[in-house]
Amino acid sequence: MTSLTQDIQDKLKRLTAFDKIIAVNIAVFFIGRLIASFSNISKISSLNWLELPKEFSAFILQPWSIITYGFTHIELWHLLMNMLVLYFVGRSFSNLFSIKTSVNIYFLGIISGGLAYLLTVALFPNFLNYASSLVGASAGVRATLIFLCAYMPHHEMRLGSLRFKLMYVGFVMVALDLFGLFGGNSGGNVAHLGGDLLGYFYATRLRQGTDIGKGFGKIMDAFLAWFSFKKKSKLKTVYKDKSKVGGYNKGEFNKFNNQKKIDIILDKISKSGYESLTKEEKEFLFRAGK
Repeated sequence: MTSLTQDIQDKLKRLTAFDKIIAVNIAVFFIGRLIASFSNISKISSLNWLELPKEFSAFILQPWSIITYGFTHIELWHLLMNMLVLYFVGRSFSNLFSIKTSVNIYFLGIISGGLAYLLTVALFPNFLNYASSLVGASAGVRATLIFLCAYMPHHEMRLGSLRFKLMYVGFVMVALDLFGLFGGNSGGNVAHLGGDLLGYFYATRLRQGTDIGKGFGKIMDAFLAWFSFKKKSKLKTVYKDKSKVGGYNKGEFNKFNNQKKIDIILDKISKSGYESLTKEEKEFLFRAGK
């Protein structure tokens, strides 16, 4: 029994931030099904208290829904599709970025998608006539996916015998969300685009050395501190490094970012030859060689 408990604890420690987010999404889904099974409430209404209302006046009464809607799924296929994409995206994040950066991008994507939805309903009420409460993790999933596509656009992926760059995946996803504005899930696609925009902006700023999620991370730390039962350490903090970017200090980040660029260029040379490089890539490789 002790060995089994230890194995479970070890596996839990190895879970990535996105693995835990997936677990919470699945747990909330089954809680909704249990509520519907043991009460007179339908499955559609079982998680109303977590959904993001369409009207701003209703949102004011449940402000937590700007985040909780992103963990709420009514249909199984919706949950499976979002969690499948998040699982594969999470594999890349766990190797490249800190837990805090990963969580910041996901939660800010959820919030951006929700705000885009509320703002669209307020400014263009006739455009989303058939929209109801907003549910689903799609905005957060889109934010993480578009972040990767924008942060390393020339990185190649394989699908069987096909090879394609991440930037093309991003183009396709954004195009589908734009076309979806005129379909039956226009409200959901508005939220998708909110997540797309956040992911792109976060990636471009991080490539320049600025982590736009740092402030949100501090708010989350302060919020979680309220629920911490651990005794505070009596030791005082002597020094705090405020130059962290994406979990690294400025020097480490620049070194990491330059190495990623070199890896991508070398990969391009191995596949297409030196002459396939752009003028900027050749100059960058020359400077790196010095």
